[in-house]
Amino acid sequence: QAVLIGHDFGAEAAYGAVAFAPDRWRRLVTLAAPPFALDPVLFSDYEQLKRFFYLFFFRDPGAAAEDVVAANGMAFIDHLWRDWSPSHDASTHLVHVKESLREPANLRAAIGYYRAGSVGGELKSAVPYPSEEQAAWRQAERPTLYLHGRDDGCIRADLVDAAADMLAPGSRLIVLEDVGHFLHLEKPKDVNNLIVSWVAP
Repeated sequence: QAVLIGHDFGAEAAYGAVAFAPDRWRRLVTLAAPPFALDPVLFSDYEQLKRFFYLFFFRDPGAAAEDVVAANGMAFIDHLWRDWSPSHDASTHLVHVKESLREPANLRAAIGYYRAGSVGGELKSAVPYPSEEQAAWRQAERPTLYLHGRDDGCIRADLVDAAADMLAPGSRLIVLEDVGHFLHLEKPKDVNNLIVSWVAP
């Protein structure tokens, strides 16, 4: 009877968890990251590739990404969040985000997700579990509520329409107006109401 909810990286983990062990979950809620099957659409769109610059930057071993992100009071993060959620004042939240990344080991670990993750549909994992890796690319077999912000500056909303055909039967795709990538922080009441309505018996 469990329900799994995830945003961005959490959404990607949720798709894989439900695909690998569907019997453990009743329903799935994902935010701001469409199913892996949409990757060919995302990575073939020139404008979207420009938005994904940080993926390639973080994965470049010669880019010294940690130094760039840490510079000038982590202004890089300010810019990313402003691009991704342009109408949201995240200043209060970003104080805590930056504090959590202040230690060099923490920042290195956070960027490490990108270095160990997937780009362009090819999974790059240091963990030798092929069955789990393959499961992550299958369709999640449980009804899924997928929420995406119309003003998401990370992944263009017009590209996720096709995600509706990649979700399990009985799923819903909802694009929320006037909200960006961090929709659960920008409009928590609206997002929470949608989630509660979806997971309620």
